[in-house]
Amino acid sequence: MFSAKMLNRSIGSYQNQYCLILYLMILMISCCCTYVSCSNSNLSATSFSRKRCLTDQSVALLQFKQEFAFQKPNFSGYYYACSVYPDSHYEDVNDSYPKMKFWKAEKDCCSWDGVACDLETGQVVGLDLANSWLEGPLHSNSSLFKLHHLQEINLSFNNFTFGQIPSEFGQLSRLTHLNLSFSMFTGNIPSEISFLTNMVALSLSSFKDYDETSLLYLKKEDFTSLIKNMTNLSKLFLHQVNLSSSLPESLVNLSSLTHLRLGGCDIYGKFPENIFQLPKLEIIYVPCNYLLLGFLQQFQPSSFLRVLNLDFTKFSGPIPSSIWNLSQLTYLDLSWNHFNGHELPFALGNLAKLNYVRLQYSQFRGQVPSSVGNLTQLRSLQLSGNNLDGFIPSFLFRMPHLNRLNLDRNQFTGPLSIQNVSNSSQMKFLTLGVNKLNGQIPQSMFKLVNLEFLDLENNHFSGTLEFSNFTKLVKLRFLGLSVSGLSITKVSTNFELPKLRALDLASCDISEFPNFLKTQDQLEVLDLFGNRIEGEIPKWFWGTIGKMKLINLDLRYNKLQGSLTVPPLLTSISYFSIVGNNLTGIIDPSFRKWTNLKVLDMSNNYFGGTIPPWLGNLGSSLEVLDLHGNNFSGIIPQQICSYDRSSMMRILDLSHNQLQGNVPQSLVNCCKLEVLNLGHNQIRDKFPFWLHNLPELRVLVLGSNKFFGPIWHRQKFVGFVKLGIIDLSFNHFNGSLPSEYFRSWSGMINALDRVKSEIIYIGASKNNSNYSVTFTYTMSMVDKGSEVKFRRIPTILTSIDLSNNRFDGEIPSSIGNLRSLIMLNLSSNSFSGTIPLSVGAMSELESLDLSKNSLSGRIPQQLTNLTFLEYLNLCCNQLTGPIPQGRQFDTFSYSSFEENPGLCGSQVFKKCENMDTTIPFQGKEAESEDDDGLIISWKVVVLGYGCGMVVGLIIGHLIFFSRTSSNWFWTSSVGRTIYARCC
Repeated sequence: MFSAKMLNRSIGSYQNQYCLILYLMILMISCCCTYVSCSNSNLSATSFSRKRCLTDQSVALLQFKQEFAFQKPNFSGYYYACSVYPDSHYEDVNDSYPKMKFWKAEKDCCSWDGVACDLETGQVVGLDLANSWLEGPLHSNSSLFKLHHLQEINLSFNNFTFGQIPSEFGQLSRLTHLNLSFSMFTGNIPSEISFLTNMVALSLSSFKDYDETSLLYLKKEDFTSLIKNMTNLSKLFLHQVNLSSSLPESLVNLSSLTHLRLGGCDIYGKFPENIFQLPKLEIIYVPCNYLLLGFLQQFQPSSFLRVLNLDFTKFSGPIPSSIWNLSQLTYLDLSWNHFNGHELPFALGNLAKLNYVRLQYSQFRGQVPSSVGNLTQLRSLQLSGNNLDGFIPSFLFRMPHLNRLNLDRNQFTGPLSIQNVSNSSQMKFLTLGVNKLNGQIPQSMFKLVNLEFLDLENNHFSGTLEFSNFTKLVKLRFLGLSVSGLSITKVSTNFELPKLRALDLASCDISEFPNFLKTQDQLEVLDLFGNRIEGEIPKWFWGTIGKMKLINLDLRYNKLQGSLTVPPLLTSISYFSIVGNNLTGIIDPSFRKWTNLKVLDMSNNYFGGTIPPWLGNLGSSLEVLDLHGNNFSGIIPQQICSYDRSSMMRILDLSHNQLQGNVPQSLVNCCKLEVLNLGHNQIRDKFPFWLHNLPELRVLVLGSNKFFGPIWHRQKFVGFVKLGIIDLSFNHFNGSLPSEYFRSWSGMINALDRVKSEIIYIGASKNNSNYSVTFTYTMSMVDKGSEVKFRRIPTILTSIDLSNNRFDGEIPSSIGNLRSLIMLNLSSNSFSGTIPLSVGAMSELESLDLSKNSLSGRIPQQLTNLTFLEYLNLCCNQLTGPIPQGRQFDTFSYSSFEENPGLCGSQVFKKCENMDTTIPFQGKEAESEDDDGLIISWKVVVLGYGCGMVVGLIIGHLIFFSRTSSNWFWTSSVGRTIYARCC
């Protein structure tokens, strides 16, 4: 072998350049030969020393194989309730196969699929059986735990049939990587897991079931021990494991931590501030922890953070300008938080690597920073549901990689400016709905040739829109123009649109069925609500619809006439509404072929005849049947609900017809029934006591019929568990109510407790598809003496109306237990005795009508406790003594107390003589201002939903900053009108 000295001597000895080249070539060949020789020598040594799989290891693995069946797992019904950010950690569950099925005893186990061995000892050190179709429980005596040298185990995405995680994992002390995620384990994670002090990557993420209940739990003390003992932890994945605790402060001591995933873990308390300062942290993923508080701290220049997801938490305060230090950040999601009134920081535009920004519904205000235009790698910008205003920046439409832009539900104004757009634009999803945009739609929008989803709904655009322009957007699949202010022209012209899946054209001033529908065969949603389409539905329309896989068809509030003949082949449809037209005839028998129908709403037309019994055959799918406001006659068929209690019916409204006979007892089989409205018919029957067996019943309306007899029977009636609204008015019910009558009506006792969570509306669909099949129940109620149409009914709205019957005896004192009751009407009966003192404890009461009875005695001073009372009618009774003074009572006029000759006070003509009109206050003092704010908060929320966020916020500001103003608002005509119309 040549050395450096030999080379130098050669160069010195031989001046001839050719000799030098020759020596260099010899040197290179010598070096190459030496390298090959050494490599072969090492290879031989390695081959010689490599151990085959040890016999005991092979036997243990084969025994482990025998413990399971092999069946591809079906995870339907179990899901990521909180979305999972895609990366290599979460395996593709579709790319799976039974690895162990191919293990053969005659082969070296170190060559088996998913098995890794130590080449020097032959011990099994790694086992990767992710997505391997394992089915069956993993027992504590499993042969897996004989493999004591295991360092890495991956059993994710299998089906361990709801067994518990064996504590024996804690005995595998060499483990550095353990992945048991999404494998149908249940119960508590054993505390012995924390014994694994060498752990580097721990993944125990879990599915949730259909009611969002976690399958796995980790006790607070075990979580704390785990963090304390695993000091080398780099990756911690506990997605959707129920922790139900605050985060241990010791989490900030994990200096090697790079990945933290705790989404949907029911974490509460304050997020440890110093976590943001961990030197190696790359991913913070803690969404869907709805009670987790926190602030975004100052970010260090050396941060390696790539993913920050705090979606659906309670972080607040501003986004610090130091966010520009996150130079590696690619994914930012701060949606559904409480950044009240703060602006988007200009520094956001310095994050050059950002490709995903989601800041939806977090109460940001101001304008979109111009610096956002610097984010040349940005692919998705989602800013929906904030208070952003000003013009929509035109540069957003020129960003080279942006394919999703969500700006809907803000306060953007002005005309839409889309300038200098190239045909190479990557924009696929564009949502600008529910803003205040005006002017005409610019022609340049049709240069966004890659658009698949376009939503311009609920704006203030003007002028006409030539629909044929959309032929240029050849990839378009969703188009929403409803209530946009636009008038659609030339709908009768024949042109071919792209193959749409959803088309929303509500309130677009259309006067006929569009001809361009004839070429559509992939539509799933078609909304023509609130147009001027008149006459009969053309046969070509039904023929075209029959070729589609339509899910949602909305023809409400047009001017359609004639009979309704539907195609029997439309079996895919789930939602069909034709409310508010002028249609006649009977219910078409072809509906019985619509086997996937969930919502059938034919209300407010002129349909007649009898209700066909075969509607009950749709019970396995039908959730909403609304036929109110027609001319149906005859009896309600017994078959309206299936007899095997499999009915899915949630809402049944047959009110405002001419139905007779009895209430069919088969309705007891509708065990999911939430609304039963049979009001305004001619039904003659006794009170259907068996209705209290319906566990989900929230609304019961039997008013304006011919019901008779008592509504209480000791053996037949217990009470309603969830009932919030009951209307038995204008019937012939009689008898008295015992003192304990209302004690078990927990739906009206505890309704206010539901305000702690989101407002839920009765009838809102729970299982929506990609293009949601939604139905929100609408009904009329007597509120504060007038009939009001409620556009939607929140579950916290509670009402009792027993007026215009023949009830007698005393008003039961248990009525005071209904502390969440909002409206009470017992007028026009024969109730006697005194007004129960307990009524003063009904702190949420807004409307109280006890008029036209035989009540006597004094008006209880406790009624002045009812600080939300807006309407009071005690007229036409035999009440005596002074009218209580103060609070809401000072706002009521003579009409509230007339025709009670024994009453005296400032509201009536009779003055109180020789009496102290300021009766000492007998009830408890008013709640503190803070408590008042809590009590009143649900009303502001409902107003916000009904009238819009702006109105809700204005009213909320007025109410919370002045109790006097609050009382004025709820009792004023303005307040009453807004509340009644919006809510």
